[in-house]
Amino acid sequence: MTYKAPVRDLTFILNEVLEIDRYSNQAGFEDVSSELIGQILEEGAKFAEEVIAPINHSGDKEGCHWAEGGVVTGPKGWKEAYHAMVEAGWPALSADPAYGGQGMPAVVGMAFGQFTAGASAAFSMYPGLTAGAYAGIHANASDELKTKYLPKMATGEWGGTMNLTEPQCGTDLGMVRTKAVPQRDGTYKISGQKIWISAGEHDFTDNIIHTVLARVEGAPAGIKGLSLFLVPKFLVNEDGSLGERNSLLCTGLEHKMGIHGNATAVMQYEEATGWLIGEEGRGMNNMFVVMNEARLGTGLQGLAIGAAAYQAALEFAKDRIQGRSLTGAKSPDQPADSIMVHPDVRRMLLEAKAFVEGGQAFILWTALQADLQKSADAATAQKAHDYMGLLTPVLKAYLTDKGFHVASLGMQVHGGSGYTEHFQASQYLRDARITMIYEGTNGIQALDLVGRKLPSQGGRAIMTWFGDIDAFTAENAGAGETVKPFIDGLADTKAKLQEGTMWLMQNGMANPDNAGAASTDYLNLFGLTALAYLWAQMAKAAQAKIDAGDSDPFYATKMQTGRYFVERILPDAGAHLTKLKTGADVLMAMPAEAF
Repeated sequence: MTYKAPVRDLTFILNEVLEIDRYSNQAGFEDVSSELIGQILEEGAKFAEEVIAPINHSGDKEGCHWAEGGVVTGPKGWKEAYHAMVEAGWPALSADPAYGGQGMPAVVGMAFGQFTAGASAAFSMYPGLTAGAYAGIHANASDELKTKYLPKMATGEWGGTMNLTEPQCGTDLGMVRTKAVPQRDGTYKISGQKIWISAGEHDFTDNIIHTVLARVEGAPAGIKGLSLFLVPKFLVNEDGSLGERNSLLCTGLEHKMGIHGNATAVMQYEEATGWLIGEEGRGMNNMFVVMNEARLGTGLQGLAIGAAAYQAALEFAKDRIQGRSLTGAKSPDQPADSIMVHPDVRRMLLEAKAFVEGGQAFILWTALQADLQKSADAATAQKAHDYMGLLTPVLKAYLTDKGFHVASLGMQVHGGSGYTEHFQASQYLRDARITMIYEGTNGIQALDLVGRKLPSQGGRAIMTWFGDIDAFTAENAGAGETVKPFIDGLADTKAKLQEGTMWLMQNGMANPDNAGAASTDYLNLFGLTALAYLWAQMAKAAQAKIDAGDSDPFYATKMQTGRYFVERILPDAGAHLTKLKTGADVLMAMPAEAF
């Protein structure tokens, strides 16, 4: 299978749906044009297709290697590909120019990120984790630390990680035991073990900058006692050169179901020298910058894996001949027809295509909100900030669920061939599965949505979002017959989401288990509404081109794919609403010993 970056789909979203040129007056967009973005994406696609994609399958087979002394090497060719990426400047694409970055908007970086994650999810995690650590340091560290560490993190010359999980605690970070002892010189001695640290050790970069959650000696138990620390693999001298090795070590690599090319490390800190990021006791607040960056990247990764799995399934389906069409042979000169003639194969491919293309638009629309948070207009910035808080758990959970679902459909299209390791269908399924778990499992994302994000600021974000959808549907109420089903479908799904929101407000407060029991179905209903909103915008843009006489088949195909979404996927909204309103009784009534 030859991976092809979805340049046409993403440029359509950026230029014709989001109309990116309209934002030239916003901070960060002053020197950005649709033409420039197109050039960046064309070059980014070539890099993903020609440098990253060819090493994906071999890297999955070989995996990473650990040796005594904590030495970790990546699969053959990966170090060279990483260096080529740094040399080409790709990690610096959206980084702050003050630290050597190119200053491109987040929406451009997220577009390129879909290419790298689709080409190789495991490879994309190395720059992805660095970007998350960079964001946390950039937002919270002292100027001294930022000046010392960010320039080489921005370029990717140095790697970065996030260290949260320990053997006794995953989601419940209040149980963290790693300790930090303050020193007279203002540093801290960090001691403890962290597990499941993606890109925790490797041979791609000269230094790795770990962001480590730890408890200062004497701090209270629980979340409020945690602080965040910068702990480098090698200490950095005043002139920026590398000094002695810090007292931290990778004691082993996890043996995983997928993402074999990424080094998932067990990290041991033995009085390692670290520096406080931000204030003591604000560790979780500061780490959330890193985690939210990672959650958006995880949603992107899950969806991008699904996109690659769809491409592979489509390529296989076009070549595979099995059986005859139900309406008569379509290739009578062949012993059988292509499986593309079978309705159920088309169902699987169209379901995959509809989720992938809707998800791509959802990612870029959300990334644009991240950029608009920097707007000089206070109302625009506040609204964008509210949307980022509200939509991050939805994007992470919904798109990773659907990315895995698409990868599973892709394997099913392959039939028995997909269950073998000869084809990449198996790798896509294995790689996609972790995205539903890390950076907060999808069930935790659903709880975060209903328990924290919805009631925040008196529900301001969700009410504003409903208002935007209402304004859009009212503005397009007179849409032509081809766009009208998209508008009607959006209005109906939004009404169901609103009904589900009211049910949560009325029943979740009285019994918190009701909110917990409803949370996953509510998040799915939210995700469907988000995709319905973006599909309606895409349909409007595509039909406008068709009405103007554009004969490019891309637009007709977009409308046909969207029609599948409206007719065959959007009806699931009703089922999710019905299920969420059943409450907690059916889940909580049975005694644990009866299971």
